[in-house]
Amino acid sequence: MISRENLPYRDCVGIALFNPAGRVFIARRIFTPGPDTSEVERPWQMPQGGIDKGEDPAAAAYRELYEETAIRSVSLLDEAPDWIYYDLPDEVLGIALKGKYRGQRQKWFAFLFEGDDREIDLSTETQPNCDPEFDDWRWEDLEALPDIIVPFKRPAYLKIVAAFKDIPKRLAAEAIQAS
Repeated sequence: MISRENLPYRDCVGIALFNPAGRVFIARRIFTPGPDTSEVERPWQMPQGGIDKGEDPAAAAYRELYEETAIRSVSLLDEAPDWIYYDLPDEVLGIALKGKYRGQRQKWFAFLFEGDDREIDLSTETQPNCDPEFDDWRWEDLEALPDIIVPFKRPAYLKIVAAFKDIPKRLAAEAIQAS
């Protein structure tokens, strides 16, 4: 049996992408059955991905967002103050994440989407070496996310919501001032 304590966390970034109305982008993962999956069928999540060796986390966030969605029209709103961790469920430990990690250690960034929804392209045709990760997307209320995502990520998503909870109100206030 694999000991959880002997496995490291995988360093990753996560992106909370807000539209000007204060709603956040979520996408539905393409389910690929097999031994290296930690997901339930077709779960929703925010974009996330690994940090390359020597890569700055903020640069990784911009890169991952583009690779998964083709989105470039963004500006940085905020960064979560701490790394946010999640552990894989026991039944996929030693299998998911190529069997090398106990879970992920994520640095989360909040971006404002400044483009048009037509910019969003989940096909990854803009990234020929990347396989599509998502097959659908939508704008959702931030506080709804912990009840939408795969259950083992719920504690992490509660921390993400807490880190960025002021952003929807801030964006609403800015929209009122601009009108």
